[in-house]
Amino acid sequence: MFTRFDNDDAWRLGSLIVGLARERTLPITVDIRRHGHQLFHAALPGTTPENDSWIDRKVRVVNRFSAASYLVGRRLVAQGRTLDVIAGVDPVDYAPHGGSFPIRIRDVGVVGTITVSGLPQQADHALVVEAIESFLTA
Repeated sequence: MFTRFDNDDAWRLGSLIVGLARERTLPITVDIRRHGHQLFHAALPGTTPENDSWIDRKVRVVNRFSAASYLVGRRLVAQGRTLDVIAGVDPVDYAPHGGSFPIRIRDVGVVGTITVSGLPQQADHALVVEAIESFLTA
């Protein structure tokens, strides 16, 4: 959990994710937002505008449920349900797939999102987890 998150933190975390992706030649797009304001965005080689669309859809899930998009998706699968049925949302606008995390500040709550798109959903999720863990322990 973060104790604070400002524009410089977004730059450092986004740059960390991009660095990990470049080391591994991963075709990802990275997006970090605070209160809907895009603070960091990078599209690496091999990505397309479709990745931006996936980011928007994953971010909507995090904003609606205050939980990681992968967690929301795995819970739905475990229940044998779909997001459109339980929440009445259009799947065109919401994607409960891995890669988007809430930026949760202690004693404040969710203030934004960190999202990756371009890999299989579990790998998107794992990359964000790795980067957040590294960022928080630095």
